[in-house]
Amino acid sequence: MEYVRIGCACLVGLVFAMTAVSKLRDLEGFRRSLPALVPARRELVRPLAMAVVVLEALVPISIAVPAITSYGLALACALLVAFTVAIVRALGRGRLTPCRCFGTSAVPLGSQHLVRNGLLIVAAALGGLLPGGAPALAGTVLAGAAGLIGAILIASLDDIVDLFARNA
Repeated sequence: MEYVRIGCACLVGLVFAMTAVSKLRDLEGFRRSLPALVPARRELVRPLAMAVVVLEALVPISIAVPAITSYGLALACALLVAFTVAIVRALGRGRLTPCRCFGTSAVPLGSQHLVRNGLLIVAAALGGLLPGGAPALAGTVLAGAAGLIGAILIASLDDIVDLFARNA
């Protein structure tokens, strides 16, 4: 079970590293996208954007430290639940704003983003709840590679959905 924990931790940590970096690369664009997702007073939008980026950056850092990995996964769960609630509320208000999770995107929020967040919540919870152990190096490398592949697929989800939608 320690390999499942490692794979989940790598998946979640890498996804959050990618989202934090992508938001930092276009912080102003991310800031401009927030009012469509979260009804906030104008003067709170910039601090909210910074708080999201800082918290997202804390996830992979804390996951990488074995003594606090579970706390990093718990933070990831909390953030993902908050993001999911924001998406559900935006969709409920009829907002078809693009998802800025992995940088600039023209794909509006939709059910695929809820599914993605649900999968990440399960991975973060599973990784946080499973006991750690003394894993072998080969198994650790394999579990980390699986997490990396999963993170790449998650980051590419909008493109994958678009590809299948065009061919359907």
